[in-house]
Amino acid sequence: MEALLVSTGVVALAEIGDKTQLLAFILAARFKKPLPIIAGILVATLVNHGLAGALGAWITTLLTPEVLRWVLGASFLAMAVWTLIPDKIDEEETRVATRFGVFGATLITFFLAEMGDKTQIATVALAANYAAPLLVVLGTTLGMLIADVPAVFVGNKLAAKIPMKLVHGVAAAIFALLGVATLWGAGERFGF
Repeated sequence: MEALLVSTGVVALAEIGDKTQLLAFILAARFKKPLPIIAGILVATLVNHGLAGALGAWITTLLTPEVLRWVLGASFLAMAVWTLIPDKIDEEETRVATRFGVFGATLITFFLAEMGDKTQIATVALAANYAAPLLVVLGTTLGMLIADVPAVFVGNKLAAKIPMKLVHGVAAAIFALLGVATLWGAGERFGF
């Protein structure tokens, strides 16, 4: 259960102001059809984070626990720094796949935008950290939806009222705490 809760919270915070949230704003403004956009976000995230979760679980079979602890600790600390860097969205990402309809455009653009994104990398690290990749994938997907669904419905009005630096700071602090706890071996004491 901890894997689900931590994954949900970390990704929901990290996603605020992320390029995929910006993409949700743009798609909502362009298409004005929230349900196919939300369905596209859900499917794209499940596939993308499912692959990331599988990669994270696979990594645990390749590395010794000691090496894995150092890799994960460093990864969480890197995620903390990366979370503090604001995202920008490329104009080309918003034009991709418009011939596939609203759902198809959302599915393709979200999947591609998530490739190598901090929430995908976080999913790999969280899945490697917890022995429950399915719960991690469900949590990171829920976190994406928590951040992106409101973006679809209220667009830029909500974005202007959210203190992005504070949200990014909290998300970065959580990643940093996970990194430090992992490096200190706290994970072993708490069942990570």
